[in-house]
Amino acid sequence: MRILVKIGGAQLGNASTIAKAVGAARAVGHEVILVHGGGDQLRDWSQQLGLEDEYIHGLRVTDAKTARVVTAVLGGEVNAGLVKTLCAAGIPAVGVTGADGNFLGAAPKLQPQGLGFVGEVQQVNPALIETLLAAQYTPVIASIAPCTDAPGNPFYNINADEVVGPVAQAVGAEAILFLTDVSGVQDGHGQRISTLDSEQTHDLIQAGVIAGGMLPKTKAGFAALDACPQALVKIASATGAESILAALGSSSGTRFALESITSPNMSNAEASNPGCTS
Repeated sequence: MRILVKIGGAQLGNASTIAKAVGAARAVGHEVILVHGGGDQLRDWSQQLGLEDEYIHGLRVTDAKTARVVTAVLGGEVNAGLVKTLCAAGIPAVGVTGADGNFLGAAPKLQPQGLGFVGEVQQVNPALIETLLAAQYTPVIASIAPCTDAPGNPFYNINADEVVGPVAQAVGAEAILFLTDVSGVQDGHGQRISTLDSEQTHDLIQAGVIAGGMLPKTKAGFAALDACPQALVKIASATGAESILAALGSSSGTRFALESITSPNMSNAEASNPGCTS
């Protein structure tokens, strides 16, 4: 099975556990593609360099100077550090930015206004990723990319969650996992919701249950499902050396659904669907 896994800055702080989870998934025959952010690491470097953090609707304003820092941190320190950890654990891995193999092309993100060099994915060329997977490598993708229409501009900073859907669609991912520091989306009683559809989500947002950082996570989950309607799409815990395998089963995480699913259990072959096609 081809699995796209998105991890954030919090998980990068425990990269050895992620490496074990990737190794466990590969050991049973799965192909794994990692997409990472690095907001925590970027904030640390910005503070050290005396750059002010400015956000609009949760998105970091990225001027030309900050764009250089984003490139150095996400495309350099964070990406290379994660690749190093994977390789040290016996997992062949290769770091990839949008520029490598002309993999990703970005367009400026126009809304909200004033974001600077913040982009969104405009095009995906999956040839490099396919080549790496065929050679048994795990691609490790940093969420930065050159602007398609202005190659002389700095790399554009792209929200890692927003990279997931277009990349998953282009590579035909069969499972899309957002691994995070929570067990899944919770209901008003603090219990994990096993399956979440858009109607439930609307009601939980209106009730203030889905709020804060969970809002963009659920938005990203449904965007990935829109891109790959037949794929297994979940938010699940990154905890444990087998977190990826655990997330493929019905007892872990929250699965996104286009409409209500009445079946009480979806066993491991929640994952036995054809994924998405490019």
